[in-house]
Amino acid sequence: MKNLKNSGIEWLGEIPEHWEIKRLRYVGYIFGGLTGKTAKDFNREYQKGFKPYITFTNVCNNTIIDSNKMEYVSIGDLETQNKVLKNDILFLQTSETFDDIGKTAIYLDDKEVYLNTFCKGFRVEKSAYPLFLNYIFISLTYKRYFLSNCSGFTRINLRQEHLLDIPLILPPLKEQEQIANFLDEKCEKIQNFIEKKEKLLSLLQEQKQALINETITKGLDKNVKLKNSGIEWLGEIPEHWEVRKLKMLFSFGNGLNITKADFISFGIPCISYGEIHSKYPCRLDLSVHKLPFVSETYLNDKPQSLLSKGDFVFADTSEDIEGSGNFTCIQSNIPLFAGYHTIILRPKTQIYSLYFSFLFDSIFVRNQIREKVWGVKVFSITKSILKEVQCFIPPLKEQEQIANFLDEKCEKIDSLITKIKKQIELIKEYKTTLINEAVCGRMDLK
Repeated sequence: MKNLKNSGIEWLGEIPEHWEIKRLRYVGYIFGGLTGKTAKDFNREYQKGFKPYITFTNVCNNTIIDSNKMEYVSIGDLETQNKVLKNDILFLQTSETFDDIGKTAIYLDDKEVYLNTFCKGFRVEKSAYPLFLNYIFISLTYKRYFLSNCSGFTRINLRQEHLLDIPLILPPLKEQEQIANFLDEKCEKIQNFIEKKEKLLSLLQEQKQALINETITKGLDKNVKLKNSGIEWLGEIPEHWEVRKLKMLFSFGNGLNITKADFISFGIPCISYGEIHSKYPCRLDLSVHKLPFVSETYLNDKPQSLLSKGDFVFADTSEDIEGSGNFTCIQSNIPLFAGYHTIILRPKTQIYSLYFSFLFDSIFVRNQIREKVWGVKVFSITKSILKEVQCFIPPLKEQEQIANFLDEKCEKIDSLITKIKKQIELIKEYKTTLINEAVCGRMDLK
């Protein structure tokens, strides 16, 4: 075990006695990204006269810059712009979230490339091994440092002087290289493990979707007589099933016209589009799930937005096409409201709501919605779009049988998915701890 000494910096604690502390400004210099550019100077695809540049998201989403995810910027022959060189470290100096501020990625290629306007670059001149330095910056200890030195509300900023004043814990160069190589090897193994688990996750999700799609269109009886559905993209369905549009089965309404500022500490629970997208897709049970509250005065002012068991609530906007058609089905009798950016579907006739939860999650319903939504950065889903969605309807008893069958099968798949996600989460936590302990000199590399 290494002999330790007090670093003299409270948040760093003890460090190996032969390591030293230097401010970032004494091992290299900071340079800026592109300047003097307008929107017309940028393009996602290559065109003549354009050069590759590293985007904000390329820094945000990676620890090593992905050279396959460059975009392009117009650079004139006589124009002076800072180039990014091999081993340069790139900082997120400004971000919309605290989690991303101070995040770094290192560039390891030799190709000519430039940097986006919202990031800063750091070029090592002496005393530091760039790969080791990058591991320092992504460690938990330094993440906390960045968080304590940033400021802002709608946009979080880390001032350049705070970057330059970062105290670095530096072992001798040879040891820096050894630690970086050790972490490279360990992190590669961890990443391989994660990729295998993510591939398995994807296969399980595909299996679940295929099971839903097959069962929701053909039923459980493999010997049932089929008929032409009359819908080209659907093909044949059991001959005793009906095809009907949602407007024949449901009445439509809107959620409360509110914002987050209307939420209070206690009152009537309220489901808005954010919870539908991120927390409670497909089903919502208030005996298990938690929601924000709104005032009970809405019971008198907006009773039409109050939900009942078996009602469906669709998010009416999505940031991506895949999320278009996201919904939840109310599973409990506890009173609650539909909130902002939602569309309410109430059954006009007797249905088995769990069957429709699977139906709405099928590719056949999803694709009908995705083909009609409109938007660029935000996709809008309207009542008019939902009303025209074609559905295939078995008899009520058969709806129940199909739903119960899918519920049992999907529960087993979901259990495996949850287990694998937990494994991925734990290995990521291990990676975070490993990097932090190594760059802070708290472990022997054996």
